[in-house]
Amino acid sequence: MTEFSPEWLALREPADADARAEELLTTLRTSLTGDDLVVRDLGSGTGSMARWLGARLPGARKWVLTDRDPALLEVAAASVPGGVPDHRDIATLTSADLSGTALVTGSALLDILTAEEVTNLAAACVGAGCPALFALSVVGRVELTPSDPLDEPLSAAFNAHQRRTVDGRALLGPSAVVTMSAAFSRLGATVHRRPSPWRLGPDRPRLLEEWLRGWVSAACEQNPALVPEADEYLNRRLSARPRATVHHEDLLAIPA
Repeated sequence: MTEFSPEWLALREPADADARAEELLTTLRTSLTGDDLVVRDLGSGTGSMARWLGARLPGARKWVLTDRDPALLEVAAASVPGGVPDHRDIATLTSADLSGTALVTGSALLDILTAEEVTNLAAACVGAGCPALFALSVVGRVELTPSDPLDEPLSAAFNAHQRRTVDGRALLGPSAVVTMSAAFSRLGATVHRRPSPWRLGPDRPRLLEEWLRGWVSAACEQNPALVPEADEYLNRRLSARPRATVHHEDLLAIPA
């Protein structure tokens, strides 16, 4: 499975739903008025965030689903009530584009952006007076049980991979929430942050295995010195009925 394949997004959707910090919605609701809200979901994928939030935010009548992948957008628009596909690069969004938008959302998004992109996105939201809810950004911490001597070097390599430079873009990876929080705060917005960890174990064996293989693969891509031990590590891990806590953080920003 690839990072943005429909199969991977479908496999992770129940874990995402369980992990998101639902308590932030209490604060969010106090900043929203009306019952005919337009929500713009960034990096929509197949619409997981819109499906989760739509069930908890009944005033959201129209979802502008923004993504660069037209195939994923087609799936999202067909499965999200009120969903309207918007095929574009989210890095181009301005405050004018958000005019009339009640809320901006995104899930598993900030860590694949750059510092400039999240700064511009914060400015667009604040300029439009639009609250923003970004869920499930990685923070660089993974806890695996039982422990293994290779856990630490693999984790370090994976975090470096998350911060790699792709086509001239220096990805934020685990620094994303801190960077976005600072950008909103500089613009006078009130920022709320909450943990949103994935908890994977025998109840989600396929997701755990796919996540673990992807985690090891990314670490080895970043640090090829780990490759000779990777297969043995995976065999050792997967035969031991492991559990993993993959730490994320959710961020809610409300403009002044």
